Amino acid sequence: MIEQVVYQDKLLAIIIKDNYRKEGITFFTPEDFSQQLAYINHSKGNVIQPHKHLLISRIVVYTQEVLFIKKGRLRVDFYDDNEKYLESRILSKGDTILLASGGHGFEVLEEIEMIEVKQGPYAGENEKVRFKGVNKSDL
Repeated sequence: MIEQVVYQDKLLAIIIKDNYRKEGITFFTPEDFSQQLAYINHSKGNVIQPHKHLLISRIVVYTQEVLFIKKGRLRVDFYDDNEKYLESRILSKGDTILLASGGHGFEVLEEIEMIEVKQGPYAGENEKVRFKGVNKSDL
């Protein structure tokens, strides 16, 4: 299952649930995203020809991140660019999310292990603006 979280025609996130299956290669992101996300499913014996990537200069103006949930459950809260709470989703073991735009916050619902992938180099706190999140009673 694939879900897109959209607010006012702006893609906030793409969620790939653990049960998603499709043969071949499926890209979920538009070509202009600075972070590309694809699902790959090949049968035994399939050969991916050896290759290398060329040096290409890219300009990244917005950090997008991908989270792979290895263990546990995580609530993801979505916010617009003005820090207004919009909605939430629950991720579980095996789920993947691309956080594409807007703001986001998290609450760990069960002990979590996850892997995060985003553009680098990491600029530390200089690349974020923290703000007050939604109250649990307002979810």
